[in-house]
Amino acid sequence: MSKRNRWLMGAAVVAALPLAVSQAWAQQAAPAATPQAALTAAEKESAKKIYFERCAGCHGVLRKGATGKNLEPHWTKKLPDGTTQEGGTTKLGASRLEKIIAYGTEGGMVNFDDILSKDEISLMARYIQEQPDVPPEFSMADMMGTWKVIVPVDQRPKKQMNKFNLKNMFSVTLRDTGEVALIDGDTKEIRSIVKTGYAVHISRLSKSGRYIYVIGRDGRLSLIDLWMEKPAVVAEVKVGFDARSVDTSKFKGFEDKYAIAGSYWPPQYVIMDGETLKPFKIVSTRGMTVDGEYHPEPRVASIVSSETKPEWVVNIKETGQILLVDYADIKNLKVTTIESAKFLHDGGWDASKRYFLVAANASNKIAAVDTKTGKLAALVDTKKIPHPGRGANFKHPEFGPVWATGHLGDAVVTLISTPSDKPADAKYKKNNWKVVQEVKHIGAGNLFVKTHPKSKHLWADAPQNPERELAESVAVWDMADLSKPKKVINVAKDSGLPATKAIRRAVHPEYSADGSEVWISLWGGKTDQSAIVVYDDKTLALKKVITDPKMITPTGKFNVYNTQHDIY
Repeated sequence: MSKRNRWLMGAAVVAALPLAVSQAWAQQAAPAATPQAALTAAEKESAKKIYFERCAGCHGVLRKGATGKNLEPHWTKKLPDGTTQEGGTTKLGASRLEKIIAYGTEGGMVNFDDILSKDEISLMARYIQEQPDVPPEFSMADMMGTWKVIVPVDQRPKKQMNKFNLKNMFSVTLRDTGEVALIDGDTKEIRSIVKTGYAVHISRLSKSGRYIYVIGRDGRLSLIDLWMEKPAVVAEVKVGFDARSVDTSKFKGFEDKYAIAGSYWPPQYVIMDGETLKPFKIVSTRGMTVDGEYHPEPRVASIVSSETKPEWVVNIKETGQILLVDYADIKNLKVTTIESAKFLHDGGWDASKRYFLVAANASNKIAAVDTKTGKLAALVDTKKIPHPGRGANFKHPEFGPVWATGHLGDAVVTLISTPSDKPADAKYKKNNWKVVQEVKHIGAGNLFVKTHPKSKHLWADAPQNPERELAESVAVWDMADLSKPKKVINVAKDSGLPATKAIRRAVHPEYSADGSEVWISLWGGKTDQSAIVVYDDKTLALKKVITDPKMITPTGKFNVYNTQHDIY
């Protein structure tokens, strides 16, 4: 059976799973399912580790769902015949769960049959039929116990001590080794490999461009000083057990003064000193959703720093609330709460840097916040499960300024008209906050779209697609005429690396500082050689394949200059 047919089997089954936490809670009084053999202590520990590494990001620590489906036992528990209908809802047994885990779904869940063994897939099907454990909290005392200043501020360089072109340095996540590789964009050489947290989710730059803040899935936040002769970590702190987001203060007068990091567990954010990471204040995000229901695990999704006001835009996944956190006086913190939609995920600025657009991916909407007025500007309906990364800004030949998002659950790239105060753009105002075009992609499973002000191209990946050919490829469009056929580039083939059982997923196109090159990660298995494949953006020709035995499972890449200035 082909992988596509196996995927369709899984997709048919997963349609029975719920989309919303509110629906899940309504079923909690369902009759008890047939008991199954309890997991041994060793099995449970193994399953917990796999769940944290592979599942918690989408399904939640408490398994209540967000980008992924609700996986609480009242949906997954096996009944006598393996499945039954209760109130119109199909409940799933182990055999069906195994198919979903193995073959993936149309909603953007990858197939795990080339990542996990058959025994591990069976174990996970049993594990998610048991009640989830509730992890402990993480207090200020806990946080302070992890805080380390490795190089005090007064002992750090007073000027750049290396000769690297820092503007074109790339901070590259080495997912499974818990490291970041700092790669010289000019020479393509690895300048430093820095030990950080596990599976770093993002790298963010200080306003000055000196410091890189990297945060791992295990909640470890590391501060890297690029001015050192060999860039290295100068401070670190653990902000929780599971985390994704970090940013710094960028408003005039507050440059590099503060940092903020958000956790998935416990659901909270912390404000710290920008140069030492000393924690100052922890704020819980538990509370009511936009539907008026209490949620015990509202995770902090994306965080961005406004330069319009001394504020951070903090997006709370499960509640659908967008917080504008005013850091002018952190002792007397002012927070504006903006209702949008569930479940908030990632997003980016429009070209003017006034509006922040974020995916509410369970609602199939993009929420736009006006940071000047402090209000919701729009809720825009899109195709299934928008997943923009930061998105992409460009001038459409017919519709003017637009911002683009791809989708996990649909094979299109959506273009949304965004406001502009330039007199020449007044004619496009009637289209603002409307979907003006849907460009056909190679398949569902997109994570990132990207362009650059000096480029004529729009790039999009599809790493979450279960088809090898699609997951290992990217699509490129000429923005001057999006009706032209897209160019499909098989990055895995271009790499010249030998074929492997595991899919080498082409992920996260990232531009060089000058917009002349596009870097794409080729993310293989832990034991497979991975690579970064570099293309000439003007000609789309292969330019360089960066490989190294130490470069294991590269995923996100963050060009220092582009990240510092929010260029995408």
